[in-house]
Amino acid sequence: MITAEQTIAYATATNDPLPEHLSGELAPPVFAIVPVWEVVVEAVMGAAPLDALALILHGEHDLRIHRPITPGMELRSAAAVTGVRPKASGTSVVVRTTTHDGDDLVNEQVITAFIRRWTGVASGDPAPSHDFDETLRIGPGTSVGARLDPDQTYRYSEAAGDPMPIHLDDGIARRAGLPGIIAHGLCTMAFASWAAITAVGGGDPRTLRRLAVRFSRPVLPGQAITHTFWPVSAGVAQFETVADSGAVVLRNGRAEFGDPLQ
Repeated sequence: MITAEQTIAYATATNDPLPEHLSGELAPPVFAIVPVWEVVVEAVMGAAPLDALALILHGEHDLRIHRPITPGMELRSAAAVTGVRPKASGTSVVVRTTTHDGDDLVNEQVITAFIRRWTGVASGDPAPSHDFDETLRIGPGTSVGARLDPDQTYRYSEAAGDPMPIHLDDGIARRAGLPGIIAHGLCTMAFASWAAITAVGGGDPRTLRRLAVRFSRPVLPGQAITHTFWPVSAGVAQFETVADSGAVVLRNGRAEFGDPLQ
């Protein structure tokens, strides 16, 4: 059961400025991950050994929206592994989720988890492509800036129900080879969602149909980020997100918009 308190907390935890999200009228788009986390973890662990859990990285995320999530919905989610792709450095596990409100399909998500130092057996299909068209860079883009707050990871962790310690404990993060606590990739994606709605969707969150990204570098609390959107066709843009360090933190971004969904 989705409550307005949940969706407002998620909007606040991702610095979302859109009034429909802050009022609880609609859930922010990337809130869609909250109801599916449990089944996603179960699906990945059904395809990989249990000790691989600590080696998992979130590689890519592709969200397709059929209906906005609204308070009062009773959501039912399912997840299944649809592809396994071994590489020299590890294995990508592709998971597809569906979320329904009764008989109505609310959203579909394709989540690519990369498991370091584990070699799986190739099977199934790769994730849908959303590769960046480099020729777009010759044209003008629209940029939206934001800054992550020093306490962003703690706020996001509580609102999203994601207690991964690399986002909360500096010592654990450093022992994992990171420069310190890092922001959740989905928090950065949530920032990109409201930026895309603002820059491409005319400020109307009901028009967003698809948002896809590749997580390429971590963002640190307190860092400034800039999302740049390049138009592909009517209602479609590709984008990248760059931190103030110069690192590209989201690659292969794609945002698609259409008529407002009800």
